[in-house]
Amino acid sequence: MRHILLAALLMNACNAIAYDQQALMRVFFSVVLVRGYDDAGGLAYGTGVVVGENRVVTNCHVLRRTHQAWISQAEDIYKIQAVHVDAGHDLCLLETEKLPLKPVELGNTHDLTKGEEVFAMGHSSGVLAPTTSGGQIKSLYPFGSGNVVRTNARFTLGASGSPLFDSQGRLIGINTFKTPGRVAFFYAVPVEWVKEAEGLPVQTKLPVSGQAFWELPDEEKPFFMQVAMPRLNSDWNKLLSVGQRWTQAEPDNAEAWYELGSAQEELGRTDEAQTAYHKAAQINPQHAEALYRMGVYASKHGDRDALHQVSMTLAKISPEMADDFGKEVGCGAQC
Repeated sequence: MRHILLAALLMNACNAIAYDQQALMRVFFSVVLVRGYDDAGGLAYGTGVVVGENRVVTNCHVLRRTHQAWISQAEDIYKIQAVHVDAGHDLCLLETEKLPLKPVELGNTHDLTKGEEVFAMGHSSGVLAPTTSGGQIKSLYPFGSGNVVRTNARFTLGASGSPLFDSQGRLIGINTFKTPGRVAFFYAVPVEWVKEAEGLPVQTKLPVSGQAFWELPDEEKPFFMQVAMPRLNSDWNKLLSVGQRWTQAEPDNAEAWYELGSAQEELGRTDEAQTAYHKAAQINPQHAEALYRMGVYASKHGDRDALHQVSMTLAKISPEMADDFGKEVGCGAQC
């Protein structure tokens, strides 16, 4: 049975991503199903990943409606004996016994960069064989002890609690929530929170309870969540309002200044936008999107020195974005 699951993974991976198959195979047997029956007799399910001896982490919201849940892989089932609950971060560390699965290697979100390739592996729709989706890191948002990671590595119902890996197969986050709609942002909570879960209170009975930060009313959510729907809906006035409040609350956050600049540019406030982009790049000299917009502005105003500097910097940060930039401003490799 396990060989059949592995074959399904590799067939999916060939079509989905171009990662090292050894990295995929190394983590494949550390991904598990988390399932349980709710009061109505329906089946609740999610995904988990082995992070220590007899330890599996998943999202707490997977366990909210079930009094009886278990961990499974192929035909093997393991009873959940206790749960370390971090409801606010939506992370539950499950304790079991005699789990013969190897823990994954834990990474670090502070070492990540935007544009870096990642892959997710989860039981979307509760299917027996986990599926793999690849993508890139689109943004990193400092939050608590780590960075919430926004990617375009898609996941769907049943993949809540699924692992997000870097290209070397190191766990960097747990896929937890997404924005609604077909065109969506996908978010993983940081691996640093997983590392902290061991010291959290334990409960031996299900279900778990508590509201996660991403489920709060819109005005109480972190700013990086408040900007998502205005950006997806091209609601630039709303994005401007959130960006202004975000930069006031977190003046040293490069993403806050970039979002403010985006709204200002779309509303025709070009000079104000450039000030915001410069602030973003000053805080984070590797902020490719801010540099890109600064370069476009430099091109329109005939500032060849600034144009060349942006082009050279983008080439070091993201060759793909540098290529797109050259095409937009019409200078290719001669920028």
